[in-house]
Amino acid sequence: MDDDSTDGPDPEGSRGDGAGASPTGQPVDDGTEQYIELDGVTREYGSVLAVDDLSLRIGGGQYHCLLGPNGSGKSTLMRLVLGLTQPTAGEIRVPDIVVGCGFQTPNFYPSLTVRQNISVFAGIVGATDWEWNRTVVEELRLNRALDRTAGDLSGGFGRKLDLALAFIKKPDIMLLDEPLGALDDVSTARLLEFLEWYVEQGNTVFVSTHRVTEFEGSLDRVTVMHQGEIAFDRRREEMTLPDDQSLQAEYVEEILEREGIESDSLD
Repeated sequence: MDDDSTDGPDPEGSRGDGAGASPTGQPVDDGTEQYIELDGVTREYGSVLAVDDLSLRIGGGQYHCLLGPNGSGKSTLMRLVLGLTQPTAGEIRVPDIVVGCGFQTPNFYPSLTVRQNISVFAGIVGATDWEWNRTVVEELRLNRALDRTAGDLSGGFGRKLDLALAFIKKPDIMLLDEPLGALDDVSTARLLEFLEWYVEQGNTVFVSTHRVTEFEGSLDRVTVMHQGEIAFDRRREEMTLPDDQSLQAEYVEEILEREGIESDSLD
């Protein structure tokens, strides 16, 4: 494949709305009221109980955050939803919609350029809306890296390429595992703006993260896991926090209480 070739228009092309403007490519929103449902799901690895009788709904056009300390079962939950591992017990129901994902370790062809990666992946998944593909490239600020070999990208640009490959198929539900990892402050702000806009179009974004403070102002729902179980699962408007307490502080307090540690004892 020639370096300058794509299977459609150049993904760097202008959207005609000016740099920094709101995205104009319109992702499908058929999945707005559809949910991935987990019903009594358990996953064991030998003697380790990674997920314990968990029930949860993901979807409905929500900006949904999954929180939990290391080892709480978040990654296992993501793998279960994506069908990468099977439950020991319980049922997972996934509607006939497009589900996308982005993990902490980027997944792309390191020997190809960014442009070639986008072209190849678009061909694989049938992502032929080239206007949308340009939108994703511009919003993630990949323009100046299009002709660089993917394997030579910095951690931040590699992360952005992985996210672009996930978004070009216009998922109705997008699952993201620590999407802000390796991103600088400007790229973080840009991605957060893009994710908020994407949800506003009727799509669902389900984010597993430790950096809830970055997402706090936009979230619709918060789910906290602890030792494989749901510690709490609430809509944002159901959470009444003191004026001086952040969602991050509330989350930490919840986990400490479950572990029998008084937060005041840490002061």
